[in-house]
Amino acid sequence: MRVSVIRKNIKFTPDSRRVVARYFMNGDERTQQMVIRIMMLDEKQVSDTLEQTLREFARRHRNISAIFFRHCEKIRPLIEAMQIDFEAMSLDRKMLIGSYCTMEYAIESAAIFNPSIVEDFDQSGLEAGEKRVIISFRATGEGHISSIVFRRGILDKNNDLHIMKIGNQIDKADIDHKVLFNKSRFLTKLSEMHTHDKYIEQIMQGLPDEFEFVVLKNIVNAALNDPSIRQERRTALEEIIWLANSFYDLRFSHDADITERVIFPISDSESRGIEDARFVRFVDDDNSVSIMATYTAYNGHAILPKLISTEDFYSFRVMPLHGDGAQNKNLALFPRKIKGKYAMLSRIDGVNNYIMFSERATQWNNPILLQEPRYTWELTQIGNCGSPLWTEEGWLVITHGVGTMRRYCIGASLFDLDDPSKEIGRLTEPLLAPLEDEREGYVPNVVYSCGAIIHNNSLILPYAVSDYSSTYAVVDMAELLDALRKSK
Repeated sequence: MRVSVIRKNIKFTPDSRRVVARYFMNGDERTQQMVIRIMMLDEKQVSDTLEQTLREFARRHRNISAIFFRHCEKIRPLIEAMQIDFEAMSLDRKMLIGSYCTMEYAIESAAIFNPSIVEDFDQSGLEAGEKRVIISFRATGEGHISSIVFRRGILDKNNDLHIMKIGNQIDKADIDHKVLFNKSRFLTKLSEMHTHDKYIEQIMQGLPDEFEFVVLKNIVNAALNDPSIRQERRTALEEIIWLANSFYDLRFSHDADITERVIFPISDSESRGIEDARFVRFVDDDNSVSIMATYTAYNGHAILPKLISTEDFYSFRVMPLHGDGAQNKNLALFPRKIKGKYAMLSRIDGVNNYIMFSERATQWNNPILLQEPRYTWELTQIGNCGSPLWTEEGWLVITHGVGTMRRYCIGASLFDLDDPSKEIGRLTEPLLAPLEDEREGYVPNVVYSCGAIIHNNSLILPYAVSDYSSTYAVVDMAELLDALRKSK
């Protein structure tokens, strides 16, 4: 049974004008040579060069001088190793050095895709049938480095989306790294990452049950400084620091509009990108509300599933996920606990859908097979397209399937509310397949979503078009649920 889908006439496309000021470091030796040349300038040359730089870039970034100071501070140890009195340098010279350690990066010049949508915390001042929403996107720029960006909008009574004006300046967050770690949990995660045991033991054996990050970092750095170190050991040591750096808090300035906040790769574990964040409005047993998301951190050769949470979209907490079920991509958290436990969808083998239950939102073990590819449009693999949606009929799960020619389509399934491991129904045909004008893009023949909501008895389904742009569609919930009930 086919379900009618209304595609809305709105399109989110890449915008190369949206740039962040990113730290740039060209290696120790070249950076030191650069500093030497800057130190040879007299104060007037420093002042003139800095003034010209500020004149060209101050309008493009909020408080660019503070960014220059911060980037200069990053190479302070390198400067002091050159026997230069850092404190004696003029403020202008420090800013100028920082400007040479800064580059602009167009965060969404290549693509803005894989959207998810959640209800905003603030629902005041709306008319009947309206809902204020926040949409997240995977933004991709040069080198395919991905980050998370946001848009705010209002869905009206006709399910038309009215997007708020986009801010002019993009802000990265201030970062607070976790400083204290539990040794047992840290070792467990290293084991899950398949880091070589013998190198772990050499580093970790002398640490107490609760250890500080700085102590671990000093031990690892001392080992890395051994000129005879083998590559296998170097990789293992880098993975240890990689994991420790993966715990942090983000804080955005309150004068930055949500469209001006970008969650840019911070730690080594995500140096090549933050992929496919699946945001969901999570309501705990005490009725407290937070926005949570799973995403995939990628460093060019390995992936690490992570959880991010916020209660205001200004402050975010980021943590890696643990357990034999926290593997691969495609994890999506249920919006509430089931019988006192968190629940999560996953695709640990890259092919099938699984479900897991846990006492902790960051610990996932014992995945249960939920769905296997069944129909021709999904015989390569099946996965979720975001967190399940509660309905009176059951948990609605939007899925994606990969078929011939790596074509991605979107489907839907329904599961029992009390026991979501029981499937009630599953569409035999795609709910959404790429139309002719949706086939061209960075990755052709793909429609894909990372999260939907229900509004005005309709499914509001944002989706990516061939990994390049994004739009959304609307589906009548009564028609969809009827089709799911009849599909069993």
